[in-house]
Amino acid sequence: MTASHMLPRGRASLEVLRAEAIQERDTVIHERLLAGEDPWQFMDELPTVDELVVYLLRADAINADDGRMPSATREYRVLRQIALEHPGLSGTVWRMLSVRGLH
Repeated sequence: MTASHMLPRGRASLEVLRAEAIQERDTVIHERLLAGEDPWQFMDELPTVDELVVYLLRADAINADDGRMPSATREYRVLRQIALEHPGLSGTVWRMLSVRGLH
């Protein structure tokens, strides 16, 4: 893991976060294609770019809490804080909370 992957992303702009997520997603797609997988079979199961951004920010929050996995209450607070800090992700965060039954 490079030093840039260890830096918290919370202060980055949404455009920068999305660019990072696009790069991550493209890497996953490339690896799966190299493994011989059919994109028609796996593309629908990949998270969206905004979902990846939320996951990256969530991972930063977990790392900042000494790697402890959050309780359901803390998970709700972390995701809600992501939505507050990045209003462009609000719809994605609330959808993710709803799917997890935390909304």
